[in-house]
Amino acid sequence: MLKHTRVTDPQLYQLLEDELHRQEKNIEMIASESTAPLEVMELTGSVFTNKTLEGYPGKRFQAGSEIADEVEKLANERAKELFHADHVNIQSYSGSTANYTVYAAILDPGDKVLSMRLDQGGHLTHGSPANWVSKMYHFEFYGVNKETELIDYDALEEKAKEYKPKLIVAGASSYPRLIDYKRIGEIAKEVGAYFMVDMAHVAGLVAAGVIPSPIPYADFVTSSTTKTFIGPRSGMVFCKAEHAKTLDKGTFPGCLGSIQLHTMAAKAWCFKHAQSDEYKAIMKQILVNGKTLAKELADHGFRVVSGTTDNHLVLVDLRPKNITGKLFQNALDKVGITVNKNQIPFDPASPFVTSGARIGVTSITQRGLKAPEIHEIVEIMDQVCKAPEDEANLAACKKRAEALISRFPLYPAGSFDD
Repeated sequence: MLKHTRVTDPQLYQLLEDELHRQEKNIEMIASESTAPLEVMELTGSVFTNKTLEGYPGKRFQAGSEIADEVEKLANERAKELFHADHVNIQSYSGSTANYTVYAAILDPGDKVLSMRLDQGGHLTHGSPANWVSKMYHFEFYGVNKETELIDYDALEEKAKEYKPKLIVAGASSYPRLIDYKRIGEIAKEVGAYFMVDMAHVAGLVAAGVIPSPIPYADFVTSSTTKTFIGPRSGMVFCKAEHAKTLDKGTFPGCLGSIQLHTMAAKAWCFKHAQSDEYKAIMKQILVNGKTLAKELADHGFRVVSGTTDNHLVLVDLRPKNITGKLFQNALDKVGITVNKNQIPFDPASPFVTSGARIGVTSITQRGLKAPEIHEIVEIMDQVCKAPEDEANLAACKKRAEALISRFPLYPAGSFDD
């Protein structure tokens, strides 16, 4: 593995070895993470890295682009077939830049946008005051019903009619339930707004057809290609045929510069892989594992936000355990289980402490863990909560976690042999 770097930069090589060891020994349950297939790592480290490109196939600003054109066209066709979309642009570098390209394509400074609150499930790029887009456009927000912890569609509709935004954004980073894209699309049409869905967290589930797709209902659908899609760190945007030229112009030259051809090649492989039986089986199991995790947490005295999950993540309220999200995250990290602290709807705690945690099942599902292992993981979590700062308790839990995950290799044996 990295035989040249091992010689030319031993210090950096050792850090990579350390990270590989950490991932192998760790139970990865951060909802935004997945394990990249070997082919993705091969392609993102390939000679495609060398090629500078701007523009679109047949209309590049640099010579020597004939092969690159074929890569982009192949990726585009595979993506459209996989997601049943009219048009796709895969030049975005990430899910965030995918969102920015849509904003650049259809919004002017000062335009109104209605999106989901960050502290109730939304994303930084959906108008958080901490993100630069909040200085460019005027954002208003919708959220969840305090009792059900589900999106309050009636309140969303009322706000849309009152606010009359140019764009309505759906999609979330910590919302565990299905989203009614049809309902929000109808609201957007009624108020004359564009409708954009950020499906970054659920793109793999959508690709496999195990949850509903937003593409039939939205003008634009953005996504990263990591998370449940288990691809490279990159992005993509789908749109209706009538918006194709607008999107492409907003992407280049409107928002982005040169293309990352190496990640584009990796995405092309992923679009093919996502049509395989192996991939679809993983996505089906993610839904099963998510439901199992929610039930196990509830059975062990945790409060599951909204009662269950319909996707790859569970949002858990830790207050019944008398532990903060920050302490829970840090204690589990010492044990070898990674989750992230997360605000729950109407959280009284600050975003730096939180009353909850977001727990995902994508990576553990890829490694083959199922109900028996999830039961044991939750038992370990419960034991950690009983004494989160007791080193002896944490050491015992760590030993148990390492024994569990050692039965499920991160990659096949010999994957990184020179």
